[in-house]
Amino acid sequence: MSTAVFVAGSLGNKPRQAGEAWVKLSWVRGLASLGMDVRFVEELDPSVDERAASEWFSSVANRFGLRERATLLGGGRAIIGPSLEELMDHAPHAALVNISGHLTRPELFRAFRRRVMVDIDPGFTQFWYTKGLPGANVEGHDAYFTIGELIGTRDCPIPTGTIEWRPMRQPVVLDDWPPMGTGEPERFTTIASWRGPFGPVEHGGTTYGLKVHEFRRFLELPRRCPYSFEVALDIDPADRRDLENLRVQGWEVVDPREVAGDPGALRGYVQGSDAEFSAAQGMYVKTGCGWFSDRTTRYLASGRPALVQDTGFSRLLPVGDGVVAFTTLDEAVAGAADIADRYAEHCVAARRLAEEHFDAARVLARFSEQADIG
Repeated sequence: MSTAVFVAGSLGNKPRQAGEAWVKLSWVRGLASLGMDVRFVEELDPSVDERAASEWFSSVANRFGLRERATLLGGGRAIIGPSLEELMDHAPHAALVNISGHLTRPELFRAFRRRVMVDIDPGFTQFWYTKGLPGANVEGHDAYFTIGELIGTRDCPIPTGTIEWRPMRQPVVLDDWPPMGTGEPERFTTIASWRGPFGPVEHGGTTYGLKVHEFRRFLELPRRCPYSFEVALDIDPADRRDLENLRVQGWEVVDPREVAGDPGALRGYVQGSDAEFSAAQGMYVKTGCGWFSDRTTRYLASGRPALVQDTGFSRLLPVGDGVVAFTTLDEAVAGAADIADRYAEHCVAARRLAEEHFDAARVLARFSEQADIG
């Protein structure tokens, strides 16, 4: 009999955010590729428009063959998919993979034979939990994993308390992201939220910031490089001064709804790019937690090299070919030039990195063994 697993996470809660959808799809499709019986479950936040959430949830579930295996819960009932009663029948025989501690409905949460939390917001989760703030949703799990691979090590200031956070990598299903041919390296792109869903965190007299605080350090990059730099940017109108500065410095800014409002569109945008450039959340940079972007894994799998800000991952991954890490503007300029000069070599190395370090078949097989859900 195959292992039964429920993956829980936000999908309908984030309409037209294809990047978030691909995160959950990577888990569902990756675990299914290991022969597991996988279902998806989500709780709708009351503040989210139910119609928009339902339409998005249904479109993604149907597109990826999950129509009968995905449930959107809201108001004590199943809005879409198998009923709550059916979920309760299956839960005692299944393990719960709870991404970001998403599933909190008490009777369903407690019903699973084993509950595993997967933290994809390293630093935020641990600081919130330490402060006793709502939203961490850490309690009650049997095992804990984080993509902040250096959490718990001597040089990472993120508190762990009594929790043993096990490191893991972001999984990418390689068949979903086939490598593309090489051409001329002219266009670096990324998809980003200027501020993201979380505010800065203060701990022990230190403030850990957001992506905006890091990205501002690299605004001059297009003026110092003979390449195009483009960002599909979710930015609030209140940040119009930042938007003006980006354009003045030579950044091409496009609407993320146009290029990342659908799973297929996002894949096309990534694979139609020549390389990625991205800064990271200030939280990840300042704590040196080793976070690595799920978005970047998709560039790599597509044979697209990545020029990305170091969060400590250079201690864990072979960098310099396929992935070029930087900490300063000068290093970013030099990294872009190196990618351009050795483009074909970097493209091959990018795919190889995805195969060796982020392949869902490898990553989730190891995760399943460590989490004892097999």
